[in-house]
Amino acid sequence: MHADLIGLGAIVLLAGLVARLGRRYGFPTVPCYMLIGIVFGPGTPGPVLVEHPEDLTLLASLGLVLLLFHLGVEFPAEQVLGSGKRLFIAAGVYIGLNVSAGLGLGFALGWGTSEALVIAGALGISSSAIATKLLIELRRLTNAETPIILGVIVIEDIFLAFYLALLAPVLNNSGSTLDFIVDLLISFGFLVALFALARWGARAVAMLLDSREDELLAILMVGLVVLVAGVALEVGVSEAIGALMIGLVVSRTALKERVEQLVLPLRDVFAAVFFISFGLTIDIGDLGGVALPVAIAVCATLVTNLTAGVFTARLFGFNQRAATNIGLTVLGRGEFSLILATLAIAAGLDQRMGPFVALYVLVLAIAAPLLASQSRHFARFVPDRLLRSRWKYVQSETMSTACIHQDQMEVTETGIDVCQQCVDDGGTWVQLRLCMKCGLVACCDDSPARHARAHYEDEHHPVIQSLQPGADWQYCYVDEILVREPLGQARTGG
Repeated sequence: MHADLIGLGAIVLLAGLVARLGRRYGFPTVPCYMLIGIVFGPGTPGPVLVEHPEDLTLLASLGLVLLLFHLGVEFPAEQVLGSGKRLFIAAGVYIGLNVSAGLGLGFALGWGTSEALVIAGALGISSSAIATKLLIELRRLTNAETPIILGVIVIEDIFLAFYLALLAPVLNNSGSTLDFIVDLLISFGFLVALFALARWGARAVAMLLDSREDELLAILMVGLVVLVAGVALEVGVSEAIGALMIGLVVSRTALKERVEQLVLPLRDVFAAVFFISFGLTIDIGDLGGVALPVAIAVCATLVTNLTAGVFTARLFGFNQRAATNIGLTVLGRGEFSLILATLAIAAGLDQRMGPFVALYVLVLAIAAPLLASQSRHFARFVPDRLLRSRWKYVQSETMSTACIHQDQMEVTETGIDVCQQCVDDGGTWVQLRLCMKCGLVACCDDSPARHARAHYEDEHHPVIQSLQPGADWQYCYVDEILVREPLGQARTGG
């Protein structure tokens, strides 16, 4: 017992330290937790901190339950329902492309139908945690495309609920067609019952949980969540979907904000144990055998995401930069893919499923922040004709909120057509920018010397204008927003 506690404490502490280091360089925490589980688990040569991963099963299940419960509590149902038809079309295309690619890959691998369905879900659902953190860290919360990204993430969560309900009878190995139909009806019946509870029984749930003391509210809340998750398992539905649905019920009560604050630290601690526990089950020797399928899966996900991003940008009238921002921000895979893999392992499916999903999540969780931060380079390869051929797009920025420095826009024209600093240094430039405060002409951020930005950093002149033929957009360095849209473009936030 003492050794078990020491091992658990040591591995959680190490996971936290590595995650803290990773955060300094912009990496999400999920792959850090998984990596520590893999490195210090029984499937990897070297020191083993937890000899028997199955000893953490209950704690890991609690992490899974709290993770999905918190998601349900935060779920903005009204926002989604009021977002309009175009958002549902965009999300449907995104989910359809990624799930179809996953299903095709799953059948091509020949591991089995159940395995193909799990792979389809793992490839089809992005990590809301990674995507949200990227939007914050890359300072894109005011971008025109950001509400669409958040809407797609939320609709993915709705899809997850129904997909888990659909998958439950498959993973439970329902024998005959009749048994499968019965199990499927039970799963959806359970969902309908919880939806009805959210619609008409929220007040009763609030009365059950309500307490002025946070301690008692936390105890009542955890007890209810675990109870519902257990009942869900008993009727053949995943504990994850049970926790998600009871979270939706609580989200409709007056206790929502208090519950969110109380469950957050519990969620973070036990979710970390869940991801560590998943890593502990991975044998590093099995990763080599799934390296090629994972490489194919990563490439397929990148292609489908960028395709969906271009489709969404066309649908909403956004530009190339917004298209790549959309596709690459939701590229990361994480908690939901691991949940599906955990269910597959528990159901006794092909033992390659765990290493496949683990490596796939690790690669994309690391690649997504790096690619998303460089989305402007991908934008150059998106031709205008894929979006709106009659419009001229700005290739660099997509923000659309108001600038407060327009009183410093004193110069609007110039006869200079060179970056004099580049000429003096013997350098070259890509495009030219006009400082609207003093009239200096300098090279853009895509040029080697980036003299326009250097001028802003030295003189603090905030607004520049593009001197590219056919473009007249203006950008504020201070507010980091597009001040004026490209000539001839309708106001759509692009």
